[in-house]
Amino acid sequence: MCKSGLIQSKRNCRAATRFFRKILKRQECTPRVLLTDQLASYGIAHRTVMPSALHRQSRYLNNRCENSYQPTRQRERAMKGFRSVGSAQRLLAAFSRISPHFRPPRHRMTATDYRTEIRTRIHVWHQATE
Repeated sequence: MCKSGLIQSKRNCRAATRFFRKILKRQECTPRVLLTDQLASYGIAHRTVMPSALHRQSRYLNNRCENSYQPTRQRERAMKGFRSVGSAQRLLAAFSRISPHFRPPRHRMTATDYRTEIRTRIHVWHQATE
């Protein structure tokens, strides 16, 4: 997600239109149905970019989309303290390479194995950064 540049600082009509055009470039054909949240600028952008598609705005229909977007949402939440989208994107791109090191697959381990694994990984991190 970092290279595609889908994070935007504005949520107005121009930003929504640009977003839809970026998304549609990758598609082979225009979609039949467009599911979005209830942001008003999505309706305007939908009418200009793809008027033939049926536009559904519902809090429940969009759940599947919103859940797949969750990692990006977490990155956006971390971005709140930054002055620009670009600086946040640069930090998050680097952080996304480092963070899996400190997140072993917890659901496949016992508590003692997890603690041992974390200790080992922290020790490796300290050796690498010193």
